[in-house]
Amino acid sequence: MIGKITGVIDYIGTDHVLIDVRGVGYIVYVSERTRMALPGQGAPVALYTDLLVREDNLQLFGFTSLLEKEWYRLLISVQGIGSKAAMAILGTLGPEATGRAIALGDWGAVKAAPGVGPKIAQRVVNELKDKAPTVMSMGGSLSETLDAPEAAEVVETDAPAPAVKPTRKAPAKANASAEAEALSALQNLGYSPSDAAGAVAQAAQDAPEAATSDLIRAALKLLAPKG
Repeated sequence: MIGKITGVIDYIGTDHVLIDVRGVGYIVYVSERTRMALPGQGAPVALYTDLLVREDNLQLFGFTSLLEKEWYRLLISVQGIGSKAAMAILGTLGPEATGRAIALGDWGAVKAAPGVGPKIAQRVVNELKDKAPTVMSMGGSLSETLDAPEAAEVVETDAPAPAVKPTRKAPAKANASAEAEALSALQNLGYSPSDAAGAVAQAAQDAPEAATSDLIRAALKLLAPKG
C-alpha cells in the first residue's frame, strides 16, 4: 500500500497531478480543492495517498491531510459512492464541512457535489452520521496539512532547478482542532456523541473561525432545553 507520495510536480491536469519521485512519475488523482491548492510545475509537494486496486487498473488518490483521507475512506464505504463521487464531495465541501454536513444531517450540502443525487446524498448522511463524532473528535490531530519538502531533498540533478510558480492559495479552512476540543468537552459534560457533534457542527458552521471556548458556549446554547 502506498500511503504517501513526496516528489516534484511534473504536470497538473484537470483531476490529477503527475509527481516525479526520483525519476519515477506517479499519477495521483486529487479533488478540485486540493488541485487548486497545489504549487506550480517544478515545485516540491507531498500528499497522503490511498490506492484503489481494480482488476484492470491501479489508481492513487491524493490528500493534503489525514482528515481528508479519512473522510474519503468513509465516503467510499457507502453503497453507490465511488472514488469519483467521494472526491467530488470533498472537492465541493472540504473535509471539515463534509463532517459538519453529515453531523447535521444536511444531505442538501452533500447533494451540491457534482454527480451526487438526492438519494445518494441522503444515504451518505444516514450511513455516516453515527461515525461523524469519532472523526470530528480526531479532527485536530488529523487536519494538519503536509508541508512541502525542500526541493533540494528531492531533485537530484545537475540541471538548473525549474522555476517554481507562485503557490495557489488554499481555500479557507475551519478550525478542526477547536471543533475536536469542543466536542470532547461536551461529551465530558454528559452529552451524547451525536448530540454534541450536531451542536458543535452547527456552531462551527455559524462561526468557522471561532475558538474552542466560543464553540463550547455556542453549542451549549443550542443544546439548552427550549421552553
